[in-house]
Amino acid sequence: MVRRNRIGLLAVIMLLLLACQPTIVAPTATPVTASTPTAAPTTNRTDGCLESFDPTVDYFPAKITLTETQSFTVEYHKHYKVVTVLTPWQGAPEPARYVLVQCGAPVPEGFAESEIIEVPVMRVVTMSTTNLPFLEQLGVLDRLVGVDDTTYVNNPTVLQMAAEGKLASIGYGANVNVEQALELDPDLIVTYSSGSPDYDAHPKLLEAGLKVALDAAWLERSPLARTEWGKFLALFFNHEALAEESFAATHARYTELASLAAQSSVMPTVFTDTEYQGTWYLPGGQSYAARFLADAGANYLWSDDPATGSVPLAFEAVFDRAQAADVWLNVGFVNTLEELLAADARYADFAAFQAGQVWNNNARVNANGGNDYYESAVAHPDVVLADLIKIFHPELLPDHELVYYRQLQ
Repeated sequence: MVRRNRIGLLAVIMLLLLACQPTIVAPTATPVTASTPTAAPTTNRTDGCLESFDPTVDYFPAKITLTETQSFTVEYHKHYKVVTVLTPWQGAPEPARYVLVQCGAPVPEGFAESEIIEVPVMRVVTMSTTNLPFLEQLGVLDRLVGVDDTTYVNNPTVLQMAAEGKLASIGYGANVNVEQALELDPDLIVTYSSGSPDYDAHPKLLEAGLKVALDAAWLERSPLARTEWGKFLALFFNHEALAEESFAATHARYTELASLAAQSSVMPTVFTDTEYQGTWYLPGGQSYAARFLADAGANYLWSDDPATGSVPLAFEAVFDRAQAADVWLNVGFVNTLEELLAADARYADFAAFQAGQVWNNNARVNANGGNDYYESAVAHPDVVLADLIKIFHPELLPDHELVYYRQLQ
């Protein structure tokens, strides 16, 4: 009886002790919410770097489409683009490749350091005046920090920048001032190559660790193909949308003018250039210059020549074919018929000279002799074509005022 009472008492005590213990609540699993994905951009970033990176996002929603040139290509990846210049200079043994990585995104593996260029470019140097009109179209002239030389520049904004000390000149070709280029700290230097180390700047610039891109527009065989290289520059600034819009408008105007010229039943015979140091260099029939003449409705007398570059001829060979030609174009560094005759009295024997049908593409020349035809005209082939149609078929464009061409008096 006593034993049972003790057991009961112990049971009561145990129950009281258990009642004093804190209540243990089993933890509940916190629901895992998926992180909100980065909103996909609707435009390319044209200024600055990414604040955060999402590998699933396409950072280049605006892309270029190439329709005229076959000289460079671009492959888009979500956060970088691979741009390939197929023939960076005549006879180049291999293409030149550039990997344009969105700033703030990781650098892809498998590429050389010299190929990697962060975009959008914020500080640029150009060593060709033909790049200036495209930089202006893209609205990025304020990012220009250097040129090769301002002597032959016509662009008023660029000249003003140079006058205000905002622009440096780094020199030409193999004599490029590498130290000055380094001081400018550019994100990119755009230049060109002849393929000869004695004349090219890019080997020295690359050796110094600078980022360089080679522009090979000068090798193109048609005006519109050369103009489409404005898209090449746009890739480095992420300005694809603007470049597409600008080129489409130029293409439409050029095509419309070429169609207008094709309606003419008369095709005046034409030849170009003058003798230089005993040789007369004429554009081949498959060249850039010959394409302009064909699209303007002219019968270029060497259109049957298969060359894509210049054809060297003797004076007599040119005279035999062109003595009776209707129009003579692009006569070099002369401003009057008298100056042309002073260069060679035999020029007076050409029918075009006798008829006063000698036209030169030097209507816009700066005080140092820099010809805007070799600067802004590359971006405005439609204007050049309008000039040529005005010369060959003035009745088709009665209201057009010549821009790049003028008649020698």
